[in-house]
Amino acid sequence: MKEPTMRPLACFALVVSAFLAGLACAADATRPNIILIMADDMGFSDIGCYGGEVKTPNLDRLATEGMRFTQFYNNAKCTTSRASILTGLYPRFKGGHMRTNMVTLGEAMKTAGYRTALSGKWHLGSGKTTHPFHRGFDTYYGLLDGCCNFFNPLHRDPPYKGGKVRTFGQDDKLIKDPAAFGPDYYTTDAFTDHAVEFIRARQADKPFFLHVCYTAPHYPLQARPEDIAKYKGKFKMGWEQMRRDRFERQKKMGIAADNWKLTDTDSRSYDWGSADQDFEDLRMAVYAAMIDRLDQNVGRLLQALRETGQLDNTAVFFLSDNGGCSEEPGGRDPKKRNPGPIDDYVAVGPAWGWAQNAPFRRYKSWVHEGGICTPMIAWWPKTIKANTISRDPAHIIDFLPTFLELAGAEYPKEYNGNQILPVEGKSMVPLLQGRKREGHDQLAWFWSGNRALRAGDWKAVWDNGPKKWELYNLAADRCETTDLAQSQPERTKELADAWAQWAKMVELNVKN
Repeated sequence: MKEPTMRPLACFALVVSAFLAGLACAADATRPNIILIMADDMGFSDIGCYGGEVKTPNLDRLATEGMRFTQFYNNAKCTTSRASILTGLYPRFKGGHMRTNMVTLGEAMKTAGYRTALSGKWHLGSGKTTHPFHRGFDTYYGLLDGCCNFFNPLHRDPPYKGGKVRTFGQDDKLIKDPAAFGPDYYTTDAFTDHAVEFIRARQADKPFFLHVCYTAPHYPLQARPEDIAKYKGKFKMGWEQMRRDRFERQKKMGIAADNWKLTDTDSRSYDWGSADQDFEDLRMAVYAAMIDRLDQNVGRLLQALRETGQLDNTAVFFLSDNGGCSEEPGGRDPKKRNPGPIDDYVAVGPAWGWAQNAPFRRYKSWVHEGGICTPMIAWWPKTIKANTISRDPAHIIDFLPTFLELAGAEYPKEYNGNQILPVEGKSMVPLLQGRKREGHDQLAWFWSGNRALRAGDWKAVWDNGPKKWELYNLAADRCETTDLAQSQPERTKELADAWAQWAKMVELNVKN
């Protein structure tokens, strides 16, 4: 029987199809794994590669082989920062930060063909529409709450924190038995254990997206004794000198520009000479030990990538969710507070919290640069030139469009039958490649009555204390030392009006 005349064409089509499929597989193989690592309440200058005293060799290596940002912004507070990272949107202040008309990083990357995991702190809800396991993450392990005991997450809070038992879980199940956490348990290590397990369960045909959200160095100040011993006695110089020392190192390494000026003493700080210096040194030593342990665990993540042959095709990003924290639950009476072990709940307080953000003003919850500017490291040797510094402004809302571009995927207009709000971030891929990008026309902030808007080099700030607008030219005065509001009232009003329009968009109802 004569073969049909279409047979050769069909064979050709099959060959072409196979060829295209091969190209698709090859293209998929070039898509990087992506790891986004976040510290909690860590200051701008705490790690070594940003001027700090803490030994952070693994983060320093990522910085030396990658890119550091000097104008990378967060939202000044844990919850709102996490919401913006996950959605690529400014937080909305009515109806929740995790609405069904928003797509999460987990959902977007999963749609792009990635395996997804989140290990660590969530702090965005635990319902069906707000739980990480139901918002795009294939696996989850960690804290659904805002903070917890590092040695046992179900250890009850002290009375001055309300005596609360925190919410902790794995996948979609809550862990309710304190006995589930053994005598050697420590959250920073445990979050890494789960992340490493995910990395090792590699799939040849799928890249992965992994979000590791450490609770360190957020209070309570709790660390392993061997880590504390490295730093005890290292902070007897006090917070003022620590800031000066960090600023000098920042200038030498090129983080601080030549025209930066160290800010004056914060209004909530107090005199080092009259402080209980042994107690203050211990507070900061435990805080440093927590960052040290975090860095050790970053090293464990990199080692797992190396051992599984995935290091060369993984992009790693590191940041903090807001500036150093000035909160001080339980006070600072050395007769009542004992930093370090499981049975206390100490924080660093306002003086150390302010100094951790050197050279900037303020700290977490405020929207001067100390509250909203985070250290950010981007590492991917295939794309990012070694030991580079980016001075272009960028924002946490930029992560989602950046990761989608790296994944070769589009931002979805619809998800699970819901029309999705348009993304407000912009891809940072040009910056990672050493090119310029068209930046944001403006960036805006709000938390606890504090407000700010940046347009170009100009920034207007409303401090909820004095309740008035301030104005700064960040190109000339990055550390916000000279208020120009009185000399430039028209520009101040223009930015204040722009902030009011932004407030309407994010559903804020704020009165002066």
